[in-house]
Amino acid sequence: QVQLVESGGGLVQAGDSLRLSCTVSGRALRDYYIAWVRQTPGKEREFVATMNFAGATSYGESVRGRFTMSRDNAKNTAYLQMNNLKPEDTAIYYCAADRRFLGPRTAYPYWGQGTQVTVSS
Repeated sequence: QVQLVESGGGLVQAGDSLRLSCTVSGRALRDYYIAWVRQTPGKEREFVATMNFAGATSYGESVRGRFTMSRDNAKNTAYLQMNNLKPEDTAIYYCAADRRFLGPRTAYPYWGQGTQVTVSS
Protein backbone atom coordinates (compact mmCIF):
# COMPACT_ATOMS: atom_id res chain seq x y z
CA GLN A 1 0.00 0.00 0.00
CA VAL A 2 1.22 3.50 -0.75
CA GLN A 3 2.83 5.45 2.10
CA LEU A 4 3.08 9.23 2.35
CA VAL A 5 5.33 11.24 4.65
CA GLU A 6 5.09 15.03 5.05
CA SER A 7 7.91 17.27 6.21
CA GLY A 8 8.87 20.93 6.28
CA GLY A 9 6.48 22.35 8.85
CA GLY A 10 7.56 24.65 11.63
CA LEU A 11 7.01 27.87 13.55
CA VAL A 12 7.24 31.07 11.50
CA GLN A 13 6.10 34.67 11.66
CA ALA A 14 3.40 36.26 9.52
CA GLY A 15 4.73 37.06 6.06
CA ASP A 16 7.31 34.25 6.09
CA SER A 17 7.44 31.31 3.69
CA LEU A 18 7.64 27.54 4.09
CA ARG A 19 8.01 24.66 1.66
CA LEU A 20 6.31 21.40 2.57
CA SER A 21 7.33 18.08 1.04
CA CYS A 22 5.35 14.88 0.57
CA THR A 23 7.44 11.81 -0.18
CA VAL A 24 5.65 8.78 -1.61
CA SER A 25 6.94 5.24 -1.11
CA GLY A 26 5.69 1.80 -2.03
CA ARG A 27 4.42 3.11 -5.35
CA ALA A 28 5.49 5.68 -7.93
CA LEU A 29 4.24 9.23 -7.43
CA ARG A 30 3.03 9.30 -11.03
CA ASP A 31 0.49 6.57 -10.23
CA TYR A 32 -1.38 8.83 -7.78
CA TYR A 33 -3.06 12.19 -7.71
CA ILE A 34 -1.79 14.21 -4.73
CA ALA A 35 -3.65 16.76 -2.65
CA TRP A 36 -2.92 18.95 0.36
CA VAL A 37 -5.52 19.26 3.10
CA ARG A 38 -5.25 21.11 6.41
CA GLN A 39 -6.95 20.70 9.78
CA THR A 40 -7.30 23.13 12.67
CA PRO A 41 -8.76 21.88 15.98
CA GLY A 42 -12.40 22.86 16.28
CA LYS A 43 -12.77 23.62 12.58
CA GLU A 44 -13.70 21.58 9.52
CA ARG A 45 -11.05 19.99 7.37
CA GLU A 46 -10.12 22.38 4.55
CA PHE A 47 -8.98 21.66 1.01
CA VAL A 48 -5.72 23.42 0.12
CA ALA A 49 -4.41 22.23 -3.26
CA THR A 50 -4.36 19.40 -5.77
CA MET A 51 -2.88 18.63 -9.19
CA ASN A 52 -4.36 16.68 -12.12
CA PHE A 53 -2.64 14.35 -14.58
CA ALA A 54 -1.63 17.23 -16.86
CA GLY A 55 -0.05 19.22 -14.04
CA ALA A 56 -2.88 21.74 -13.75
CA THR A 57 -3.39 22.87 -10.16
CA SER A 58 -6.42 23.85 -8.11
CA TYR A 59 -6.35 25.82 -4.87
CA GLY A 60 -8.67 26.63 -2.04
CA GLU A 61 -10.00 30.17 -2.08
CA SER A 62 -8.20 31.16 1.12
CA VAL A 63 -4.74 30.21 -0.22
CA ARG A 64 -5.06 31.02 -3.93
CA GLY A 65 -2.32 33.40 -5.04
CA ARG A 66 -0.09 32.58 -2.05
CA PHE A 67 0.44 28.80 -2.24
CA THR A 68 1.91 26.84 -5.16
CA MET A 69 1.88 23.08 -5.62
CA SER A 70 4.46 21.20 -7.68
CA ARG A 71 5.85 17.68 -8.10
CA ASP A 72 9.03 15.84 -9.00
CA ASN A 73 8.22 12.35 -10.26
CA ALA A 74 11.90 11.32 -10.32
CA LYS A 75 12.11 11.97 -6.57
CA ASN A 76 8.61 10.65 -5.80
CA THR A 77 7.94 13.94 -4.05
CA ALA A 78 5.21 16.57 -4.17
CA TYR A 79 5.70 20.06 -2.78
CA LEU A 80 3.62 22.89 -1.38
CA GLN A 81 5.31 26.28 -1.47
CA MET A 82 3.57 28.59 1.00
CA ASN A 83 4.30 32.32 0.72
CA ASN A 84 3.04 35.29 2.71
CA LEU A 85 1.83 33.07 5.52
CA LYS A 86 -0.91 34.37 7.79
CA PRO A 87 -1.88 33.37 11.35
CA GLU A 88 -5.06 31.80 9.97
CA ASP A 89 -2.87 29.38 7.98
CA THR A 90 -1.91 27.69 11.26
CA ALA A 91 -2.93 24.03 10.98
CA ILE A 92 -1.73 20.49 10.56
CA TYR A 93 -1.05 20.00 6.86
CA TYR A 94 -1.70 16.57 5.41
CA CYS A 95 -0.61 15.04 2.15
CA ALA A 96 -3.33 12.85 0.64
CA ALA A 97 -3.51 10.60 -2.42
CA ASP A 98 -5.99 8.86 -4.69
CA ARG A 99 -5.56 6.73 -7.79
CA ARG A 100 -8.53 8.57 -9.24
CA PHE A 101 -8.78 12.29 -9.93
CA LEU A 102 -12.14 13.50 -8.67
CA GLY A 103 -11.33 17.18 -8.27
CA PRO A 104 -10.87 19.23 -5.09
CA ARG A 105 -12.24 17.54 -1.97
CA THR A 106 -11.33 16.63 1.61
CA ALA A 107 -11.86 12.84 1.56
CA TYR A 108 -9.07 10.61 0.24
CA PRO A 109 -8.18 6.93 0.70
CA TYR A 110 -4.53 7.54 1.61
CA TRP A 111 -3.06 10.03 4.08
CA GLY A 112 0.29 11.02 5.51
CA GLN A 113 0.91 11.65 9.21
CA GLY A 114 0.72 15.43 8.88
CA THR A 115 3.16 18.25 9.61
CA GLN A 116 2.41 21.18 11.92
CA VAL A 117 2.57 24.72 10.56
CA THR A 118 2.27 27.52 13.12
CA VAL A 119 2.22 31.17 12.05
CA SER A 120 2.59 33.82 14.74
CA SER A 121 1.46 37.42 14.35
